Order: sequence, then structure tokens, then C-alpha cells
Amino acid sequence: MKNIVILISGSGSNMAAIVRAAQRDNWRKTLGAQVSAVISNRADAGGLGLAREALIATEVVDHKAYATREAFDSALADAIDRRQPSLVVLAGFMRILTPAFVARFEGRLVNIHPSLLPAFPGLHTHQRAIDAGCKVAGATVHRVTAELDHGPILAQAAVPVLAGDTAELLAARVLTQEHLIYSRVIAQLLQNS
Repeated sequence: MKNIVILISGSGSNMAAIVRAAQRDNWRKTLGAQVSAVISNRADAGGLGLAREALIATEVVDHKAYATREAFDSALADAIDRRQPSLVVLAGFMRILTPAFVARFEGRLVNIHPSLLPAFPGLHTHQRAIDAGCKVAGATVHRVTAELDHGPILAQAAVPVLAGDTAELLAARVLTQEHLIYSRVIAQLLQNS
């Protein structure tokens, strides 16, 4: 069985969309894959409850319990490795990972970012797109490399930036596309592995 480990920090809406797609499309049968665990760096992440409701194992590796980024990444990597993952999926995981962590999971680590990369890596992407006068914004699924939000692009989805958009309105439209493309890319990666 190909195990998928999903990392979250918050509400887990992308994680929930992936879990729904896995159930709807019966990934266990069609791809020999399952979401085996959801791990968060925050005990109060809302997505943990959603994962538990879906009967998926959860774990918390609290970054605040570690003196250094390297120590946290090492503990997180150990927690992930216990699940023997074929794929590690960052779904709203709000931590910058060390090069050693990225190297440990090279080729198995994917992320979704709420912009049309290479535009607007990092935070506050929607407001930055509005401030720059962009006519189009969107989301990008990419492989994770040591350079933040610069890995090879696997898929993108575009949405228009509308007159009068706020960062929140634009974010909501982009999020609906994130939910669609992330599951599709994960299924393709599993099919080809």
C-alpha cells in the first residue's frame, strides 16, 4: 500500500479535499494508496479533527517544543518515516523546511502554493497580486526543493482578479481551485509511482 502523509498547520481544507477525493475515487483499490496519517505542528489545528472524523491517524509534532528548526525537522521526519510514506503532502503546512529535511524526502515531497509561481512566493500572495495589478491569480502544485516555493511545477490553476477584490475574496476563489488540482496531481503521482 502506498502511504500518503499529509502535513497541516490549520483548518485542513486542502487535506479534507484530498481525503474526499481518495474516498470518492477509491484510491485504495484504484491506486493502491491511502492517506495513512495527518501530522500537524500545532495541536489546535482544526484539520486534525477532520482527519480523526475520517478515521485517519493523527499526530502533533509541536515546533515550539524544539530549540532549533533542525531539531524540529528531525523529529517531524522521524514521525513521517514511521508511516513509511510514498508521498509527503504539504497542505497548508506553515513551516519553512530545512535542506536536510527536503533531501530526506526528495522526490516524495509536494506542496500547493496560492499563487501562479514563480510569481509571489512566500506569504500574503493574494494581497500582493492585487497590489501588483494582476488580472489573473491562482494556485500552483509543485515539488518541494530547498529553495522556498521554487520547485518544479506540476500543475497550475488560474482565477481572474476581479474589480473590487479583497485578499479574502480572491483567496476564497483560489482555494476552490486548490481543492481540485491538488487531489488530481496526487492521484497522477501515485499512478506513476
